[in-house]
Parts: sequence; C-alpha cells; structure tokens
Amino acid sequence: MERIRRALAELNTECTDRMLEQFQVYMDGVLEWNEKLNLTAITDRDEFIEKHFVDSLMAVDSDEVRKAESVIDVGTGAGFPGIPLAIVFPEKKFVLMDSLNKRLKVIDDLCERAGIMNVVTAHGRAEELSRNKLHREKYDLCIARAVANMSTLSEYCLPFIGIGGYFLAYKGPDCEEELNEAKNAIKILGGKIEDVREAEISDFGLSHKIVYVKKIKETPAKYPRKAGTPSKDPLK
Repeated sequence: MERIRRALAELNTECTDRMLEQFQVYMDGVLEWNEKLNLTAITDRDEFIEKHFVDSLMAVDSDEVRKAESVIDVGTGAGFPGIPLAIVFPEKKFVLMDSLNKRLKVIDDLCERAGIMNVVTAHGRAEELSRNKLHREKYDLCIARAVANMSTLSEYCLPFIGIGGYFLAYKGPDCEEELNEAKNAIKILGGKIEDVREAEISDFGLSHKIVYVKKIKETPAKYPRKAGTPSKDPLK
C-alpha cells in the first residue's frame, strides 16, 4: 500500500494512514467477492494496486478534479475510478453508476466495511439515468474509464454534467484520430474539448492522455438516445 502513498506524493496529493487502510479493506473485499462474482480479472495484489487504484488516481492533481464537489462515475464496474477518488477526497460527494445491480451491492457492502461515507450507488444505464431530473446536469465532474469510443462516451457522460463542469476521459497515447472524429458529437452534446494532458507516474510506468471536456451549454433534450443506440450508432 505504500506504493499508493508514493504515487500520490508524485501527484502532489496527501495520503493518510486512514486512506491506506481503506484501500486495503476495499481491495481485500473485491478479491473476496471475486470468488463469487466476476468483478475483476486482476487478482495479483501488486497489479491490482497499479491498474485499479493508482490508474484511477492519475488526474487527482488537476484543478478540475480538486474544485469539483459532486462527481459521477459512469459504468463504475467494481468501483473504478470512483472508489479510489472517493477515498482521497472524502469531502466530495460521489455517485457510482452501473447497469449491473450485483456489482453495486458489492460496492455498498465494501464501502460500509471500509468506512467510505461519501459514496452512493445508482442502478441503471447511462442513457436512462441521465434523463432523470435527479441526475441530469447535476454534477460538476464525470470520470469514466469505460472502454468505448469518445463519441459514445460523450453521449453517456455529458448529459450528467452541469454547465461549467467537466467530463474526463482516460485514453491511450494514440487518441488523436478518435478525438478528431468525436469533436462534432461533443459539440452537439454541449461540450468542448478544452485540453488533452499527459499523465504519468514514473514508479509504475503508467501513462495516459486525459481528455478534459468542458460543458459549455445544455445538452439538447433528445440526447442521450435510447439505450444501446450510442454504442451501435455513435454520433458523428
């Protein structure tokens, strides 16, 4: 767990002993539950720390993350990147959303075990939840590690974000063509690519490009389209 402290130090972020305890309890719980549910293919603990915890924290030193008060994690899976961020920022409110309720029950259980008090879960598909007035344009920040192209991800995520807020997408080093293809879709959905930043943590050999999309106007009411459409027919 000390590797997490070193990674956060490199990202200019404090890491307390209490945080490390919470990371430990959460990892132990995921691996325990993983024997009953397929939560992660990563069962080696060092690899788990690197690819689930540290990878989720790559943007913690950005102003956009630090200033946000309400955060939604769309397609959280076993709780990534939402749980690591919630541990590091206990003062922020996090909503972790997923379409599989079994995963969310695990997250609820493990948050209780670890004493993570600033997380609630929401069951549903992004296309449906973002039409709910409780969620539509209610968040300062959305972070997604989902494996989907930028056009599809933007249709999932931008409807959740209030004007002035941000959508952060973790991408690989060669994402320029994908971003160019998504620019018009992002514009239609009320966003604008404000920045693409390199994010590296030397101790782990982790490297990302993190795309910062600012919400500059309301998402038109017809978006997102019905469930399944954004992935089958991405906006152009």
